Amino acid sequence: MLRITDHMIQVEPVGKYISVWGEGPIWNQDHLLYVDIEAHRILTFHPLTQEEKVWDVGERVGTVVPRAKGGLVWAGDTGFHFFNQFTGESARIGDPESDMQDNRFNDGKCDPAGRLWAGSICLKKEPEAALYCLHTDLRIEKKFSSVTNSNGIIWSRDTATMYYIDTPSKKIRAFDFDAGTSLIANERVIWDTSDDASSPDGMTIDSEDRLWIAFCHGSKVVCFDPVQKKVTEQINFPCMETTACAFGGPELKDLYVTTGLKPGVTEELAGRLFVCRPGAQGVPSDAFAG
Repeated sequence: MLRITDHMIQVEPVGKYISVWGEGPIWNQDHLLYVDIEAHRILTFHPLTQEEKVWDVGERVGTVVPRAKGGLVWAGDTGFHFFNQFTGESARIGDPESDMQDNRFNDGKCDPAGRLWAGSICLKKEPEAALYCLHTDLRIEKKFSSVTNSNGIIWSRDTATMYYIDTPSKKIRAFDFDAGTSLIANERVIWDTSDDASSPDGMTIDSEDRLWIAFCHGSKVVCFDPVQKKVTEQINFPCMETTACAFGGPELKDLYVTTGLKPGVTEELAGRLFVCRPGAQGVPSDAFAG
């Protein structure tokens, strides 16, 4: 098995699937869920058996999460959908941007109360997208607007803080979060990465409330401590488009990283799913409760 060693952290490609643009990894029980946006696919990877499953949902899919009642929920070109892995069929929930042909849904995650937060991307690269919340009663609420490319979103252990990335802004934002009502307030920037040529993309959090952020066009995942306000770790990868990350494995100590293909550039390992063990431990992900 090929291994790339960087700062004593071994970075290893796993599985055989090559994504056009892998994104949205999330650990679900004993396997990893993720998407290949441009190939219209939802995927699972089972580390113990090395089994990979692939479903084509017929459109670009930006995020997928498990549903507590069974099945999955995904969001893409035409809004939010339920998904049945056994039949391969999707059932439409709703699309708050059905009149915006240049927008599609991108990254998302469930909050500690089981609501699905997912944002859109404006393909014209204008601030015409937004962050939405799919409530457990299937009501869709706009939460934050004037977004260009909605990406990483995660919550602190005490649920009091929500972290969020609008990629072109190059800013990691924090909001006060009310888990009971889903209200967000007191928007502030905790890290401005404008000096970096690459851009913050997908994000996860560890058991010490440190943020692990993949940088697209940057060949790296960095660990940022919001308390110390500094980067405490950087993991380099052998391909440019490192897109998102999630902790998984039986002890949530394996960091899985999705990647994509950079147009016009040939890289041997681009598009592969990677895993490494950076010495941190993740927290269990939340399923959609509706």
